[in-house]
Amino acid sequence: MAGNCNGAEFSFVGTANGNGVLARNGLAKIQTHEKKPNGICHDDTSAPVKAQTLNELHSFQKKKSAPTTPTKGSQGALFAEEDRSIQQLQSISASLASLTRETGPKVVKGDPAKKGAAEPPKASHVSHHHHHITPTLSISDSALKFTHILYNLSPAELYEQAIKYEHGSFITSSGALATLSGAKTGRSPRDKRVVRDETTEDELWWGKGSPNIEMDEHTFLVNRERAVDYLNSLDKVFVNDQFLNWDPENKIKVRIVSARAYHSLFMHNMCIRPTPEELEDFGTPDFTIYNAGQFPCNRYTHYMTSSTSIDLNLDRREMVILGTQYAGEMKKGLFSVMHYLMPKRQILSLHSGCNMGKDGDVALFFGLSGTGKTTLSTDHNRYLIGDDEHCWSENGVSNIEGGCYAKCIDLSGEKEPDIFNAIKFGAVLENIVFDEHSREVDYTDKSVTENTRAAYPIEYIPNAKIPCVGPHPKNVILLACDAFGVLPPVSKLNLAQTMYHFISGYTALVAGTEEGIKEPQATFSACFGAAFIMLHPTKYAAMLAEKMQKHGATGWLVNTGWSGGSYGSGNRIRLPYTRKIIDAIHSGGLLNAKFKKTEVFGLEIPTEVDGVPSEILDPVNTWSDKAAYKETLLKLGGLFRKNFDVFANYKIGKDNKLTEEILAAGPVF
Repeated sequence: MAGNCNGAEFSFVGTANGNGVLARNGLAKIQTHEKKPNGICHDDTSAPVKAQTLNELHSFQKKKSAPTTPTKGSQGALFAEEDRSIQQLQSISASLASLTRETGPKVVKGDPAKKGAAEPPKASHVSHHHHHITPTLSISDSALKFTHILYNLSPAELYEQAIKYEHGSFITSSGALATLSGAKTGRSPRDKRVVRDETTEDELWWGKGSPNIEMDEHTFLVNRERAVDYLNSLDKVFVNDQFLNWDPENKIKVRIVSARAYHSLFMHNMCIRPTPEELEDFGTPDFTIYNAGQFPCNRYTHYMTSSTSIDLNLDRREMVILGTQYAGEMKKGLFSVMHYLMPKRQILSLHSGCNMGKDGDVALFFGLSGTGKTTLSTDHNRYLIGDDEHCWSENGVSNIEGGCYAKCIDLSGEKEPDIFNAIKFGAVLENIVFDEHSREVDYTDKSVTENTRAAYPIEYIPNAKIPCVGPHPKNVILLACDAFGVLPPVSKLNLAQTMYHFISGYTALVAGTEEGIKEPQATFSACFGAAFIMLHPTKYAAMLAEKMQKHGATGWLVNTGWSGGSYGSGNRIRLPYTRKIIDAIHSGGLLNAKFKKTEVFGLEIPTEVDGVPSEILDPVNTWSDKAAYKETLLKLGGLFRKNFDVFANYKIGKDNKLTEEILAAGPVF
């Protein structure tokens, strides 16, 4: 056998006659016969790499990102870029400043694990020129080190950081990053504190029924110092500079300082991601989060009841997290902040889903867990503006967030394809369980927690409307899963009724899973998000009514729960019927229906809806035992009244007229 390489000829030398040459391993030797002198045998189909060493080869692999906008400054592009870098580092240093020392830490960009990263760049010496030590303050070892800032890293970079340095971080088969949130796998509302000072004393809702548990400013500063000292003691911290609210006139600049790549990637997904141009001129943030969640608070500190504390200071515009690594605390903490800041601008902040039809008709969806808010607001015939948090201003509606935080328990591609397909590279999967070999996620497994979650950018949803803004809503849909089975499948609400049911925030679910327990349990959450509101619920309700009246929106109460009896005897209203009702609301067709009034709650119910059996529209028709229906209806009315007692004494305005109107819109019996 013969071959050719660059003019050389080679052949196997046989050994059958005993005269051949054997190699040491007993195989025939290959002899090469040159066709021409100096012939070289090599593959020259591609040019060799330019590198002389492995390090040089690796240096070619990555290139530096260049600014995408023209640099500003009278001294030329180079100086302007350096000035911007200096200002950015000074701003981050100021954010991390301790209250007992004159300046913030010496900060430097870059990963300390990378060769040469520990050396400060040219710009970082600027923090020294305003760093003067007075004899009264002693310095610690932390003042002699640089704090490395990993600033607005990309998802790919954050994946590398998580997998290298955070135990429990893995890439799943779909490409999402699986992480663990530690001992806390949900929010800790009893550990959330708000500073009560001269400003918030009169503005915020305090006392019975309020989610706002007070602390004083001194205690906040003690916890802030603890968090900042912890973050400054680390070799590196992650800093995200991002936005809240897609309305360009009312966006809020937020800075998140955290110790974990998981938290940085979570907030990268959940907040609005700035363009390179916006980042260059970001400036000072409007609000800052210090997430030192791996480090506990001191339980001997005043107001502390556990080793966990989530603290809001609205005057300083700061939030401190100690003792919990659950990422949802950051998302909902910022939502609470928006519930305070936006109403000051006459903008209504809402815990709702929002979608828009192809003709520009916008609908808001309110509903507690289990009411079908996600399912019904996800509609392939409509654009998704957002799934959870919105603002309603003079410009229309806007999503507060840049991503979605979806529940994953029992998730499947068949039931919720959009969410299932959004869990890909860049998404964060919290506390899920996966096969250790295939990395396939088992969404039914509750081994870590039932509250498994996925956080992904909103553009991962195919029909998301980018930018996430829309015109004024035409319909406000309040969803309730009524396990008592006495609320109609759909009711049209007047303004006072909309306010009453909005403040009530009702749903009723099955009390437990134990055998024999069939009694439903009523749940009320003011404004459908009591844990996050800062002002009294009637203030948000009054703003909602004002905006609905001004822009001609209609309120609807939709029951996605039981019919024909309570849980155990009746049946849940079929999802296709509820979808037909929602379609009729969107199209405007339901406004033209004939309506009649129910007893006790005084709700306007349609006599017919296209595609829905007429007999189920009035719940009394579906109960065989009419006496039991009346008894259950009165029982639910009583639960509404009892819940509303806490709001009944709160006066809106000088004449209290609005409060009386809202009370009159409740059940009458």
